[in-house]
Amino acid sequence: MDAIILFVMVLGLLFLGLPVGISLGLSSILFITFFSSDSLSSVAISLFGVGQHYTLLAIPFFILASAFMSTGGVAKRLINFAIASVGHFRGGLAMASVLACMMFAALSGSSPATVVAIGSIAIAGMCQVGYSKDFASGVIANAGTLGILIPPSIVMVVYSAATDVSVGRMFLAGVIPGLMAGFMLMLAIYVVARIKNLPAEPWKGFGEIVRGGKEAGWGLFLIVIIMGGIYGGVFTPTEAAVVAAVYAMLIALFVYRDMGPLKEMPWVSDSDTDVARVGFNGSVYGVSFFLVWMIMSFFATAQNESITAGERAVWGLGMSLVIALFYIHKRGKHLGAPLVRCLVSSLPIWRRNLVAIGRSFFPAIVGGESRKVILEGTKTTVMLMFIIANALLFAHTLSSERIPQMVTEWMLDAGFNWFTFLIAVNVLLLIGGQFMEPSGLLVIVAPVVFPIAMALGVDPIHLGIIMVVNMEIGMITPPIGLNLFVTSGITGMSLTRVVKAAMPFVAVLFVFLILVTYIPWLSTFLPYSIMGPEIITK
Repeated sequence: MDAIILFVMVLGLLFLGLPVGISLGLSSILFITFFSSDSLSSVAISLFGVGQHYTLLAIPFFILASAFMSTGGVAKRLINFAIASVGHFRGGLAMASVLACMMFAALSGSSPATVVAIGSIAIAGMCQVGYSKDFASGVIANAGTLGILIPPSIVMVVYSAATDVSVGRMFLAGVIPGLMAGFMLMLAIYVVARIKNLPAEPWKGFGEIVRGGKEAGWGLFLIVIIMGGIYGGVFTPTEAAVVAAVYAMLIALFVYRDMGPLKEMPWVSDSDTDVARVGFNGSVYGVSFFLVWMIMSFFATAQNESITAGERAVWGLGMSLVIALFYIHKRGKHLGAPLVRCLVSSLPIWRRNLVAIGRSFFPAIVGGESRKVILEGTKTTVMLMFIIANALLFAHTLSSERIPQMVTEWMLDAGFNWFTFLIAVNVLLLIGGQFMEPSGLLVIVAPVVFPIAMALGVDPIHLGIIMVVNMEIGMITPPIGLNLFVTSGITGMSLTRVVKAAMPFVAVLFVFLILVTYIPWLSTFLPYSIMGPEIITK
């Protein structure tokens, strides 16, 4: 009876039009006040505990990293790289859009951010070469959902915080399903493209792939920093989020220069000679390799005290010099310029850029565009954390009334096994995902279904991926599918039209959900191969 009263109060407040966070928090407070023996002081303790939850501290920094990556030109570079890679297939531009969404998902951890960043460029590009606007919008709306499945994922962080499951294992668990979902969407696009005779981009050779990879490389290296740092034992997922935020800011402001005071200043100007360009490019490759080497070798040898930073630096410096000198020699030979001349000619370019960076460093960090990005990230963080805080309060109320335990006992007595239980979880989440924001729904449902899953022998990591995939589908199903609203906003299409456009590809995700649900290996192979099985202590 208590459970019915609590859920009726939540649904009643939602139907009255109150925001999700307020509905969850207010219903919990009213229930504790009038129907529970629990003290109201538990409300304050629960809310205070949210601010002290170490895992949840990762969320604001991942959001900030996503904001800087979304504001800069990273999305455009990813799209160019994706087009160079798969654009020559039939329907290649749509497939490239999915691939770009997969890559951006690994940078942002957010589905709406992925839809906005990739969709605002890709949809217009697809329409220009002959794709219908409906088809392009449906592709992006569905591919954008990969933002919460491919690690790092904010929703995975929320699940880990709600169930005390390892964030690192959850991130690894999302790799195979995330790649699988993306390739299933690309395969569906290819089949439709063959039937409808959709256009293909001309094949431009492997050189174009290399060129696109170089342009997008500094953005994509963020994935290496996050995943390599976590699994190399260098830092925790929360610390990785902080590093990601700082790295994204520096790349957007000083490397790509898509924002800030250096926005109008290219690294190489038209007045620089070809000889100077060759020397500069070669030295850039050398410096870049050295930085990447030092970071990667640090991740690989962090647990090995016998290898010092000096030894790694010597090896890195030697290889960097070889790469730089080889490039300069090869390119300079065509210009008739000796190696030394190329290097000396590049010094003015280095001096100009380093002086500009030094002068604009603090103005760029605290300048108007940076403040705007940080403010937008803060708004998103406050909104999301408010929902999570109230959802955790709701979960505390459920726990104090032993509602999850009662549901567990009822389901076990009713004869549920792991197979039928997972069907019930999918149905519950698919329905709930149509009406609630993913993080809030997950924090409510996870504490209820988690003990049942453990009693039935369902793997906790596998359960987490199932829940994340359900959240994916919820973001593209009406009436509250967030990706539908975002796609409608960037295309100017009506919500009804976007829903119709997205539905054919939603069928692909439903097939994917079935595969993920009943093939646990897809979720558990990587995390258990690298980190071992999850140990549940409560």
